[in-house]
Amino acid sequence: MVSTFKEETASYIKHHLTIAGRSDPLFSDDAVDLIHRTSRGLPRSVNNIALQSLIAAFADEKSIVDESSIRLAITETHATE
Repeated sequence: MVSTFKEETASYIKHHLTIAGRSDPLFSDDAVDLIHRTSRGLPRSVNNIALQSLIAAFADEKSIVDESSIRLAITETHATE
């Protein structure tokens, strides 16, 4: 059952990327898994972590968002909580 929820998070991210015009993968599988575990699948949290991780990946000149970008994003998004 847990994998189903992980798949929903992956689908949610993919859907938003498609709306933004991105058809190829932008987040690694490990990155999506970490987003899911940290956000517990909550859409607002998924959005916040994904946005911050995109900024982190861009700053590091990466073409794909990987787990290290997610970890930086988590630090940013959870710093105020």
